[in-house]
Amino acid sequence: MKEIIQKKLEEIEKQENVKIILAIESGSRAWGFGSADSDYDVRFIYVRKPEMYLRLDSVRDVIEWQLDEVFDISGWDIKKALQLLYKSNPTLFEWINSPIVYKETREGRELRDISKQYFDVKKSVMHYLNMASNTFDNYLQDESVKLKKYFYALRPILAAKYALENKTQPPIKFNDLKDMILEDNLKTEVNHLLELKINSNETEYIPVIKDLNQYIEKNINEIKHYVNNITESQFEWDRLNQYFLKLVNINVKRWYNN
Repeated sequence: MKEIIQKKLEEIEKQENVKIILAIESGSRAWGFGSADSDYDVRFIYVRKPEMYLRLDSVRDVIEWQLDEVFDISGWDIKKALQLLYKSNPTLFEWINSPIVYKETREGRELRDISKQYFDVKKSVMHYLNMASNTFDNYLQDESVKLKKYFYALRPILAAKYALENKTQPPIKFNDLKDMILEDNLKTEVNHLLELKINSNETEYIPVIKDLNQYIEKNINEIKHYVNNITESQFEWDRLNQYFLKLVNINVKRWYNN
């Protein structure tokens, strides 16, 4: 499958006339609990020709390439990505730190290094808190619930707790978070659910698990309390502007020397 995805990325570069500097897997497969029928959520960051950034009219900063039962492929322009990085966008941090990489250039690696300077604990925790709260309130209240929804609540809770404790981007893989953060008395049950999730389909239902629901609700309330006492970080544009100008200059040489 990796070779198929990489060929699709080459096709995007050719047809859209862009250079992809980073392409990764996001979502359940990157988190480590994808099912056999999970789709491939491919995300990428690209750079256009230099003159496209000097136009008076705006150029669309998103490429939505494919959306079907197998693939969900889309990407952001580097300018959009850097503007979001300045705001410490948690989704972008997940892309940049994905353990499944389909393409990475030197500029993509540099972007990962720069991103560490723009991590904001409060925005990260609020992002994961909202994910956990929405999943818990909307999907885990019935007697029978979708199995995957437990992981869409547990992972963000563990990620939020990691960010609070370590003041840095949480690991992407669920297993890493589970091993470091989850209480020992819940690990056996969660490991069983994880095995079941990986070997079932996306629509699998199970009876509600009361002790897990109690754990989720308790931690949501605790995280809400702690996050209110955190101050948002303030960042400067200089490093991002330097990187952007350097990247555009590099691509001037690449395009016109071909």
